[in-house]
Amino acid sequence: MAQQRAEVAGPLDTFRQFFSLQRDVLALSLAMFAFSLGFQMTNRFLPEYLFYLGAGGFVVGLFATLGNVIGAVYPYYGGVVSDRVGSRYALTVFGFVSAFGFVIWLAADFLPAVDLGVVVLEPWVWVFAGLLLAQCWKSLGIGGHYAIVKQATEPDRLARGFASTETFRRTAFLLAPLIVAVLVADELIPGFLWVLVLAIVFAVLGTIAQHWLYEADEDTVGKEFEGVSQIVDDLRALPDALRPLLVADTFVRFANGMVYAFFILVVTQLMQVGLTATVPVYGTVSLSPAAFFGVLLSIEMLVALLTMAPAAKIAERVGLKPVVGLGFFVYAIFPVLLIFGPGVVTGVDDTWLLVALFAFSGLRFAGLPAHKALIVGPAERGAGGRVTGSYYFVRGAIVIPSGVLGGFLWEFVSPELSFTIATAVGLIGVAYFVLFGEEFEAYA
Repeated sequence: MAQQRAEVAGPLDTFRQFFSLQRDVLALSLAMFAFSLGFQMTNRFLPEYLFYLGAGGFVVGLFATLGNVIGAVYPYYGGVVSDRVGSRYALTVFGFVSAFGFVIWLAADFLPAVDLGVVVLEPWVWVFAGLLLAQCWKSLGIGGHYAIVKQATEPDRLARGFASTETFRRTAFLLAPLIVAVLVADELIPGFLWVLVLAIVFAVLGTIAQHWLYEADEDTVGKEFEGVSQIVDDLRALPDALRPLLVADTFVRFANGMVYAFFILVVTQLMQVGLTATVPVYGTVSLSPAAFFGVLLSIEMLVALLTMAPAAKIAERVGLKPVVGLGFFVYAIFPVLLIFGPGVVTGVDDTWLLVALFAFSGLRFAGLPAHKALIVGPAERGAGGRVTGSYYFVRGAIVIPSGVLGGFLWEFVSPELSFTIATAVGLIGVAYFVLFGEEFEAYA
């Protein structure tokens, strides 16, 4: 099995091997695909939805920060629940809870403001409540995914192993924005409401599929985490080789967290760029800025899918560090290119400039498999889940305030300053990684 997964050479090979997977992995893969469709159809467009519901830039920043809190905390509590009730039932419960989170997002457009006397609950408040539920299914995924790839792949082929799983998952990331682009071609509402309906359907179908196909007897995902009492010990046990990577990664992710939720607002509000194109047979097609943003996300993910597997191969020849460093650099430099590019580059239509920029942004994913290999590589066999959970807990905890900082700068200072500071912070992380990051040495 290890050799089979290690020899994945590109996107098509991933799908050729899909139906030969073990039943439990197949079930989780199907669920991952369904939920990835739901998340990607909604999450990247929620900032625009928040504005539609009456929120401002600072509220969008708070929303991003809440997402950071969830990303830092949920994996551990998910592990506790899994240990107590079993992975199969935990995954099923989390799946239905996530689906209900999508329902709340849908309902937000139909709920009036509630005057409590002291404070008025605006409709956008329900988007925050929905986020707490919609992200539940992902809470068990990170550590278990890393541990499974670690145990099933040869140490010197970890980058390829992660390239295989990432290619499959991110195919949903490619398709989801295109679905949104079709539904919001003219304007955000009512098309986005149908997007939320589809997200609910995908979540329910994914949950049912995983419940009936999942073989809980052989599952070890829920055993990877031993609860909150293990957090301190796990942090102390982080391999020394991970510390420079963690520091650099935290800088880069903090920078990205400042601006990530605002990429759609740059396109839809600052630039207000849509797309008009002539399609053979059909005729002229005009897309709203929100729909064009969906096309840009798909272009970004197409580049990611085409480059992840080749980059993993390159990493085996030149080492993981250069490939990871390239991904960090793209993460860091993209915000300043996006916010200032249209004003600096003359003679190029903003539409095509954005296409080029988001294609460039897709290169940040090229280093993702190598990055994951660097994280889990130093871990001992059987400890991949705990090492991964500890790594992401530290990174996630530090990155928590990034969204609200970016939101404050966006609304009360200027978007340009917010994106400039984000790039500066990201480049500090890149420099630190280049100077102090360690190379992977095929750990046992």
